[in-house]
Parts: sequence; C-alpha cells; structure tokens
Amino acid sequence: MTAPDPIFVDPRLARLYDAFDDDRSDLDLYTGLAERFGARSAVDVGCGTGVLALQLAGRGLDVTGVDPAPASLEVARGKPGAEAVTWVEGGADVVGGLGLAVDLATMTGNVAQVFLGDDDWADALTAVHGALRPGGRLVVETRVPARQAWLGWTRENQTLRREIPGIGEVETWNDLLEVDLPYVTFQGTYRFPPGLMPDGAVVTSTSTLRFRERDEVEASLAAAGFEVEDVLDAPDRPGLEWVFVARRV
Repeated sequence: MTAPDPIFVDPRLARLYDAFDDDRSDLDLYTGLAERFGARSAVDVGCGTGVLALQLAGRGLDVTGVDPAPASLEVARGKPGAEAVTWVEGGADVVGGLGLAVDLATMTGNVAQVFLGDDDWADALTAVHGALRPGGRLVVETRVPARQAWLGWTRENQTLRREIPGIGEVETWNDLLEVDLPYVTFQGTYRFPPGLMPDGAVVTSTSTLRFRERDEVEASLAAAGFEVEDVLDAPDRPGLEWVFVARRV
C-alpha cells in the first residue's frame, strides 16, 4: 500500500485541504459520466475528504469511499450527508476485498500518480477491477508529462492565503525539490498564525508523483483487464490532463 503524504495524514493539514482546493468544478466531469453510464453504485479510490463521494451519494448512488489517511476520512465523516457513504480506511489494495460489484470506480486528482512503482500500480488496478461488475467503468485522471505542470509548482506561482475558521489566516506555497522523470518531488509549506501551535507555525508536506505517458497508462489498464473506451480532456486543466474511461472486460 502506498503511504499517504503528510497533508492527508496530519490532522492540522487535512482540515485545510478543502479550503485550499475550494473550486471542485473538475468533479462535474465525473458526476456527468456517472449519469451518462446510468451508474447506481460507485467506489471512490483515494476519496480524501470525500467531496466526490458525497456528490455521487447526493445523486442517489450507493457509494464507498476508500482512503489510507484517517485524518482525511475524519474530515469526510464530519460533513453533511456523510452517513450516506460507506467510508473505508485503506489503500487501493483493499478495494478488491470489500465484496463490491459496483458500476463505477473513480481515481481523481493525483491518486493515480502516487503509485510510484509498476507493481503497486498494477496491484491497484487489479483490486479496482475486482470491485467492478463486468462492464463497469473505471475513470482515472493523470497529468500529461509533456506539459511539465511541475514548472508552476513554486512559491512565486502558487502562494495562496485563506482565512480558516477557528485558526486565522493560513498561507501555503509549493517548492519544487527534484525532477527525475518520471518522478517529480515537491514540498508544500503551510504557515499558521504565530503562537497557534506549540511546535511552530510552519508545517511541511513532501510529495512525489509519477508522470506516466499515455501509452503506459493504456498498457497498464489492458494488462489489468480493462478496455479503454475513451480518453477525455480534463475540463479544469485543458490540455494538461488525460481522463481515461476504461471498461472492465
């Protein structure tokens, strides 16, 4: 199982996630596909703080949200409507053992890219394959390597500030640490108001993502028993991401 990054594990950071990722119009693509496919059940792999899982449940789907970070799941469970979702702590490897036979599986954001090794990625796809009914779809997004998104992951380009209830103003930025393709490592820094925390006002979270080429993703899906039906453009990052729609065969 791939260990989650500190931003998802540290309760101080997990509660900030939604505030700094507050425009989730990117998820309209996923809810639209669920409607188009007539999906009645779904599993959201790497559900994080539960935004997509709750949107799908709100549309009447039977939803399971799976994530390895207990702090993120705690945030998810505290949201309105959370009782409609089955929340499971664990990585993608546990999905195949839940006894599911869902119509739709989703991996949004950077979920697919946290699997750095080929074996871990293959195991994740195999587990998801086992959780889908025959003919069910997996929808997964990943960034296009040629667009070099990491060039913008710097303090100059990505410094944000948000007023957090009960905390005050929190500032965050990224620093690009290493590019050793297909791997990119960066660090997120969060500066809290002075005096708020006894161990200091700055907390960091380091992440490494793997950037796979389109043919690599398609080959891995085929090897796991999927047929790629379509490759879409992510509406929130046009030209920067691929969204693969793959059917279990």
